[in-house]
Amino acid sequence: MDLPTLIESYGSEDKCRAYLEAIRWPDGILCPRCQSAKISRIAKRGQFDCDSCRYQFSVTAGTIFHDSHLPLWKWFLATYLITESRKGISANQLKRTLGVSYKTAWYMCHRIRSAMRDDMAEMLSGIVEADEAHFGGKARSNPFSRKPSPAGKAIVLGAVERGGNVRVRMSDHRGGAHSNVSKREVWDFLLNVIADDAEALYSDGASQYDGFEDENTRHEAVNHRMGQWVQADVHTNTIESVWSLFKRSVVGSYHHLSVKHLPAYLDEMAFRYNNRENAYLFRDTLLRLIDAESMKYAELIAG
Repeated sequence: MDLPTLIESYGSEDKCRAYLEAIRWPDGILCPRCQSAKISRIAKRGQFDCDSCRYQFSVTAGTIFHDSHLPLWKWFLATYLITESRKGISANQLKRTLGVSYKTAWYMCHRIRSAMRDDMAEMLSGIVEADEAHFGGKARSNPFSRKPSPAGKAIVLGAVERGGNVRVRMSDHRGGAHSNVSKREVWDFLLNVIADDAEALYSDGASQYDGFEDENTRHEAVNHRMGQWVQADVHTNTIESVWSLFKRSVVGSYHHLSVKHLPAYLDEMAFRYNNRENAYLFRDTLLRLIDAESMKYAELIAG
């Protein structure tokens, strides 16, 4: 999918509705209320009438598109731009591209990010690399220094399967050193994302990873503090490249992220990374939007 194809295929409301109908009900239209297949079309209103329970509905009924005043083609364009932009796209840029207010663009971005969250992802197997990254922070101790204070940084745990998917989780702790994350928290994350039969876990020399091995999974490490970055095939370059990609997104696209919304941006990054070879990424993202739970603006800004 490229931009000219997108505009040609989904440049009108009718084309967007026809496509949503095709991917939402590939085996025929079903009533969202009673799941009956006995459906009549109300062509003039672009709606359907259930012959069983008499419920009238549209293709957007029960989806996040239903309570939106934006035309579907703008939703399609926003979805395309977010999924196809390797480093993401800011709400300000989306505002200018779609001709909407910043509030509308920001709200739309977060609703799409919410649909990208994958709580049922497959466990990582094979060779897995694990590491932590630190984001944000303010230079409070020295007001003349531009270097962020380690104490104010958000810590993110990450693990990536070589040639496969990445899993990330923001830590409850703050700081700039490994000692700020407990061994229990690191192990809880790893045990929830790495399969029992994974071949190996590769990490740096942080003590939190010590002992994470059994008869199926071995653990090896490289000591970055001693200038050791690669030992045979043992390294953490893959997960480091994931952090580098996300940091370039922050610097080049988003510029400023709050700790509150950082997990949403991490979900977006992980979704794009895990679908980097998916030829049907646009379609699959729309399917997630169809099934996504409603997100109220008041809930998004609360707290």
